Amino acid sequence: MMGLYTLFYKEVLRFGKVLLQTLIAPIVTALLYLLVFGHVFGNRVQVFPGVSYTAFLIPGLVMMSLIQNAFANSSSSLIQSKVTGNLIFILLTPLSHLEFYLAFVLAACVRGMLVGAGVYLVGTLFVPLPIHHLGFILVFAFLSSAVLGAMGLIAGIWAEKFDQLAGFQNFIIVPLSFLSGVFYSIHSLPDFWQKLSRFNPFFYMIDGFRYGFFGAADIAPAFSLLIVVLALAVLTGISLLMLKTGYKLRD
Repeated sequence: MMGLYTLFYKEVLRFGKVLLQTLIAPIVTALLYLLVFGHVFGNRVQVFPGVSYTAFLIPGLVMMSLIQNAFANSSSSLIQSKVTGNLIFILLTPLSHLEFYLAFVLAACVRGMLVGAGVYLVGTLFVPLPIHHLGFILVFAFLSSAVLGAMGLIAGIWAEKFDQLAGFQNFIIVPLSFLSGVFYSIHSLPDFWQKLSRFNPFFYMIDGFRYGFFGAADIAPAFSLLIVVLALAVLTGISLLMLKTGYKLRD
């Protein structure tokens, strides 16, 4: 386990050295969303009975920040190592592809959950949040960050330049996270867009996570949990296959 722990520790140190960029900046960004949307819609919109719009918004912002930063951690680390050429020093070590995967994904989980916790703590300064089911909150937070850590690993392996990775993030991750019910309930959408939202895996992450706070959700939380677990299983399989074959890593 020493090799796994060492690579994991290295990945945690990597984002720990620049906390202003990796932790403080996303918390401030989420706070700005909260201030703007909470001020504009706070007293005008109520999604769940007895839940203010600002309170409804906070879990969505927590999860959006979590998934975006979990993706950014594993993907940026890999592309930087590929571009600078120091990836060879990791590939030469006697680490299995499973240990490689676990180290990167677990480090992504740490960063994602730290950012999510920071956004939650700042948000509760404005609106106190109930906790209906702590288990759902923790499970969805961990599994969602693992899903995005695996997705970041895939994107980092696939990308050969920074602009390719930026395209993946700007045209896939960011739109899916913004259109996943962070700022609204899908029941407020026309039928076509409601059905389309159900094909967005990020929607199930946010909806199940929000259920942990309010005990209310657009979809049954057990079904959301199943979708997230399936997404993690599929992405894990793809990641391990790419690592085992050395796709774009051993060229």
